[in-house]
Amino acid sequence: MEPLLPHRRLTDDISVAPQLSPPAMAEAARVGFRSVINNRPDYEEGPQQPTNASIEAAALAAGLEYRFLPVGSSYQSPAEVAAFARLLAELPRPILVFCRSGARSTRLYNAAVSI
Repeated sequence: MEPLLPHRRLTDDISVAPQLSPPAMAEAARVGFRSVINNRPDYEEGPQQPTNASIEAAALAAGLEYRFLPVGSSYQSPAEVAAFARLLAELPRPILVFCRSGARSTRLYNAAVSI
């Protein structure tokens, strides 16, 4: 059985995760995250993927700040990187960021902190 909230730390207050489900939002709040950023476009893998709206509702119910910044898996534009950097600056920490595998969120983080 996979853990409800698989994640890895990039820094003391930024972690990345693969696709999360609505129930994972309560667990994220329980373990101390204050904000969540979703970098995965809706329906990227079809209708079985949890929608942004369902994850956002669960995050807000758990008392988390939540932002949706969907980006493609192969390319993140300068505008997307800048938007991500703004979210990192404004959201309460610790922040949990997710996409399909965690790789694009990690790339986005690395690009954002280098500008």
